[in-house]
Amino acid sequence: MTNIILNTDSYKASHYKQYPHGAEYISSYIESRGGIYSKTTFFGLQMFIKQYLTKPITLSDIDEAEIIFTAHGLPFNREGWVYILEEHNGLLPLEIEAVPEGTEIPIGNVLVQVINTDPKCAWLTSYIETALLRAIWYPTTVATVSKACKTIIQKYLTETADDLTGLAFKLHDFGARGASSEETVAIGGLAHLVNFMGTDSMSAIVAARRFYNADMAGFSIPAAEHSTITSWGRDNESKAYGNMLEQFGGKDKLVAVVSDSYDIWNAIDNIWGDELKLEVQSMGGTLVVRPDSGEPVEIVPQVIERLMARFGHQLNSKGYKVLPDCVRVIQGDGVCAASIEAILFEMKKRKLSADNIAFGMGGELLQKVNRDTQKFAMKASAICIKGQWHDVYKDPITDQGKRSKKGRLALINENGEYNTIARSDLNGDQVLIPVYRNGVLLVEDSLEQVRLRAE
Repeated sequence: MTNIILNTDSYKASHYKQYPHGAEYISSYIESRGGIYSKTTFFGLQMFIKQYLTKPITLSDIDEAEIIFTAHGLPFNREGWVYILEEHNGLLPLEIEAVPEGTEIPIGNVLVQVINTDPKCAWLTSYIETALLRAIWYPTTVATVSKACKTIIQKYLTETADDLTGLAFKLHDFGARGASSEETVAIGGLAHLVNFMGTDSMSAIVAARRFYNADMAGFSIPAAEHSTITSWGRDNESKAYGNMLEQFGGKDKLVAVVSDSYDIWNAIDNIWGDELKLEVQSMGGTLVVRPDSGEPVEIVPQVIERLMARFGHQLNSKGYKVLPDCVRVIQGDGVCAASIEAILFEMKKRKLSADNIAFGMGGELLQKVNRDTQKFAMKASAICIKGQWHDVYKDPITDQGKRSKKGRLALINENGEYNTIARSDLNGDQVLIPVYRNGVLLVEDSLEQVRLRAE
């Protein structure tokens, strides 16, 4: 969908006729009103601005939109869109201010504020809601989920490992095939890369290059899937594994092999731990064994302990067992924040260091989120009518959680605490900064800058 006029909800087409006579400016804001996590990691707005808001609308876009909306049963604001085309060269007369991307903000605070810059386009602020809110809630929610997983993994590494080496590669994005679209993978996968550097979502790598100037935002390794193992036949399972070592093993190299196609315990005890043990130990790199079935909290510790029985282990400075460098484990089935916590908790009980394990997360990372995961909303909060500003808000008696904020807003940070206040009460700097005005991107962050803020 490249026509921004059509990138909206149907009913938005009729709203230009619904505002009070004399309306000149409408100011709206976006916030996370609540949800699973108490803070959100803001991300993704720059991507949307570059892709959609720096490109002018054309007369063909207006004509197309008029045909579709009219046939759809709605009025069309042709006069308004032609005005934008002629007076603003097709670029949207809006100003968007937002918190710096990568910043972690407590729920209930303004993240984005948008206002029209031309008094003849007051209707435009809310018209953009559908596209703008979606562009923010999804990547911000994915970045928040990813950050929550990172916090859990970091906690257990701190408790059971000598250091945090490798933390950036402890959660790998496996979500591309389970996402609803290629654009979803690009946006959500890139949001994950705010926190980690492991991914199999190529679309996210491309998005990082295009929108955040990252030459290479994430990394992967050669890895087997079931078809590349089972195509050898059950009787040749060890040959399939041996081929993986021969093709991809070597000094300082990593290779991942799914090992549950038939019998994970036989694979560990008799193939990896016996027939191919010498090859694993002598290749100079690391074999990453991947179990892919069963109850993860039960299977993962058993896999690690069986590998230790075959390859040995050492005790780290905190008294936890660590596999030799030649072998590790990745769990990519049934992984979510809760199961990561449960697996690492069980490992800790068994004195197994979190160093031994990495995780791959798919649908839970990119797909099992929605706007209500963090209760995102965009609401109008102020209107200027004939030169006078008025508060705009909703306060439904049936759901106080949906009460919206009033007036033009500001976000302040006092001693590390974020608070949303009335713009009129602002005394000094605020966190919200203008990032877009009248078709121009005002602030361009690199992915590295976003990552540093997220840290």
